[in-house]
Amino acid sequence: MAGMDVDDLYGLPLERFVPERAVLARQLRSEGRRDEAVAVAALRKPSVAAWAVNQLVRTQQQAVDTLFAAGDRLRAAQSDVLAGHGDARALRAGGEQVHGAVDELTGKARGLLSSAGHELSPATLERVSETLRAAALDDEARGLAGRGRLERELRHAGLGVGAGSVPEPRERARAAEQEALRRQEAGKRARADERTARREVDRTQRAVSAAAQRRERAAEALRQADEVLARVRAEADAAVDAHRQAEERFESR
Repeated sequence: MAGMDVDDLYGLPLERFVPERAVLARQLRSEGRRDEAVAVAALRKPSVAAWAVNQLVRTQQQAVDTLFAAGDRLRAAQSDVLAGHGDARALRAGGEQVHGAVDELTGKARGLLSSAGHELSPATLERVSETLRAAALDDEARGLAGRGRLERELRHAGLGVGAGSVPEPRERARAAEQEALRRQEAGKRARADERTARREVDRTQRAVSAAAQRRERAAEALRQADEVLARVRAEADAAVDAHRQAEERFESR
């Protein structure tokens, strides 16, 4: 292929990658570009899943952009949740958008044929889906996949990307959603506890007020009793004096 470069290799049908890589390496050597020729010769043939993702990135740019935008929204929702002010509904919506975008692109990958002329297997399509999810949720994976030059499928485990195994974005999204729900439940319990405590404070304050009123009434009753007692005592003392005076007058006769 005249004028072919390295990027072109990854857009070829998979069975043409190796022979065209050899052609390009020979061309570079003939031009005296030995270091570039060595680098080209060392390029690895993509796995079937990586090759399929490369074709999607190269031919379905609008759907890929939609996937990346959905991934950005989901990551923003996850960050809000982890910061303690997220919305579980936004988290669920972001996860559904990523899932839908991945499903759309994976559906388009079903029309691709392997180097043997067969449709991609379910296992390969699953690796395609997982690579697309990793590209949606991880900057490093997006950088690798976004150029359409993947050699191996990718996974996302929350701490970076790796090749050739199953990613965990769904688990991470589910864990973040569960954390959001736990925070909401904790908030509800805290508000319920606060209302219970407020009612208890109100009850206690009413009891204190009632006790104070009873004490005031008791104090008033005691004051009145003291007044009655003092009056009775005064009357008793006056009666005693009157009796004594009567006795004295009787004896002096």
